[in-house]
Amino acid sequence: MSFKFNCFLGKVSQLPALKTPAKAGNKNVSSIQHTMKSLLWSAAIALSWGATTPVLAAERLTLRFGPFEQSVDVADLDSFARTGKVSASMAPFAPLLTPQVQQLLNKHLQIDPKSADKFVNDLLRSADGNLLLKQVSLAIPNSTLDQVRSALGLAIRQGNGLSAISFLRSYPTENVTVDLKSALTVGLQINAPYLQSKAVASLLERDLTVDNNGFQPSFDPAAPAKKDVHKYTITLQDAQRNRTLPMDIYWDENTTGPLVVISPGLGAGKGFLAYLARHLASHGLTVVALEHPDANISGGSTLRYLLPASDFIERPKDISFVLDRLAQMNQEPGLLQGRLNTKQVTVIGHSLGGYTALAVAGGEVNLDELRQFCNQQNLFNKSGADWLECAASNLPDRHLQLRDKRVVQAIALNPVAGHLFGKHGLAKVKIPTLIWTSTDDALAPSLSQQLRPFNELGGSKYLVTAIGGTHLSVGDPESVNSELPQSSLVPEIVGKNAYPAQQLLRGVSLAFIEQLTPEAKTYEQFLTPAYAQSVSTPRLALRMSTQLPPSINDFIEPQS
Repeated sequence: MSFKFNCFLGKVSQLPALKTPAKAGNKNVSSIQHTMKSLLWSAAIALSWGATTPVLAAERLTLRFGPFEQSVDVADLDSFARTGKVSASMAPFAPLLTPQVQQLLNKHLQIDPKSADKFVNDLLRSADGNLLLKQVSLAIPNSTLDQVRSALGLAIRQGNGLSAISFLRSYPTENVTVDLKSALTVGLQINAPYLQSKAVASLLERDLTVDNNGFQPSFDPAAPAKKDVHKYTITLQDAQRNRTLPMDIYWDENTTGPLVVISPGLGAGKGFLAYLARHLASHGLTVVALEHPDANISGGSTLRYLLPASDFIERPKDISFVLDRLAQMNQEPGLLQGRLNTKQVTVIGHSLGGYTALAVAGGEVNLDELRQFCNQQNLFNKSGADWLECAASNLPDRHLQLRDKRVVQAIALNPVAGHLFGKHGLAKVKIPTLIWTSTDDALAPSLSQQLRPFNELGGSKYLVTAIGGTHLSVGDPESVNSELPQSSLVPEIVGKNAYPAQQLLRGVSLAFIEQLTPEAKTYEQFLTPAYAQSVSTPRLALRMSTQLPPSINDFIEPQS
């Protein structure tokens, strides 16, 4: 799911009121209050999009809010960003120039200067880039594609990172006019973690590329085995927790392997990864596709309050409860007797289900660090996943340990994992873990939600990177609750365009789980960079690795 951020417009009203100076000239200061409130939360993001080397560079910023305008010197804005000192020309806005605003103006999007042109061109040619430009044309009236391209490229090549100030310094006009109402809308839909992830996409593609000409497998692990797959739908009731858990169980007549449990994301049904469940079952595995109660959740006013904080505890407990009941069913006469190996379980989770998988794998939730992050007032440093995670900050505990020792492997697809586990919580995951990341995921951006968490894992690990993939590329978006709001800014790569990603997921998941069986050696060849690259396409580059390349480590800042 990709959520709109328009519901956070009210946050701007939390800024302090602007006092009218004794000499305010002929400007309407009360309107400037609204103008500056919008500016100071949106400029750093909105102005980061506004692209030949400019003959001119912007020296003044004209802020427009309806019929009212106010000009600010870029040099004065730069001085405030660097020193925190408010110049005489900006004195009327002093009550709004808080340390948080200074921090926002100093926020840099780190991009390799050598990759500036590729980053800009890839972004502006992409579907989401085109949609974004339409939004930017409203935020910066009369802006052109050439101006956007040149300003972005020059600002990046300066080597100090892309920021609002560096963008302004590179913009090819003496004055930049910003429509603040439109700029705020753009700023609230695009988040800094997403842009950072976009920035590292080209580096991941370049540095994870291998020579796979010699890769000639004897069979295709993504092809279904010639077996009849049965599906059995049941509903379990946990009376003690008041939880109803529908599930589909897939198996074949010769099932002998480990048990697989699939946990979908927020608002997604048990059919989200049905193609994967059927594929694994065709190869002799029993697969349980679970549906959590939040599949029926309706959109709320903010992501932070979209689901109860208790769900971050109840979801992992759903897995443990299901395993308890399946262990009983395995001993009882019936269709599934002897087919449910609950002593050797692989959990596959997507999005919030990815968090669920990491939690039962041993990840320890650190609520103190989560609350510290969630109390930050900078909207533009938070992605949709960050807002969702902050729902857990209302839990009373300081640490949560929800491990289930029956889970011996975990696969986390686009997991929501950026801040829930703190700095060291994922180091407690000692079992083999595979993380899937998509560089165009606007809800759970790659860099903050998957790449940093991948670095922190304590056990053996694999990283699959879908360069150009989005949040729903691995599954069936039709199984996601339609009442949840969808983003129109970053379109999902689904259907035929997502087929290579789903092909790789079928093959690599089977190979990963088969490492628990006597067939481990046979399947090792499919847990390699060469295999992932062999199913890549120009539109969807697929890579696999066991560690991040050094160029990406430079972007992985320690969590504060």
